[in-house]
Amino acid sequence: MDVDSLLPPLFRFAYRMTGSVADAEDIVQECFLEVLKPGSSYDAKRAPLLTYLFGAVRNQALKRRPKPFVALETSHRNTPESLALRTELEQVVARAVMELPEGQREALILSHYEQLSLAEIAGVMEIEVTAVKSRLQRARAHLKETLAAYAPGPERRR
Repeated sequence: MDVDSLLPPLFRFAYRMTGSVADAEDIVQECFLEVLKPGSSYDAKRAPLLTYLFGAVRNQALKRRPKPFVALETSHRNTPESLALRTELEQVVARAVMELPEGQREALILSHYEQLSLAEIAGVMEIEVTAVKSRLQRARAHLKETLAAYAPGPERRR
């Protein structure tokens, strides 16, 4: 795995944890510099580089206060109305994710957005796989309740 393939998922994770592009860039840069320092705590025998870096990004992001979330990118599909609705929904979901308790938010971001396995998430967060499952279940239940008003069809609350 080369550095260019590691940067995007680490940046996305840092951004989703902090809500700030500048903080995310700083965090990722700091983590890579830390790995390159002589005497770095990274040990390939203990964890893969990606798991170690996600953990380092997580630790740095937890030290910073989350900022209000703004969508990173918008697509240019369909009508202006559909674009506005899609952007609004993305921001509502992003805010709901940012409002989750820290552990639930981390687990959800690593699972849903970064597609890490339960074992990888457990390694990054330094918890048991069962705890990851529990946090994901609680996060999804919370989001389902929070976002029910935006659900199409019979689940929609009135």
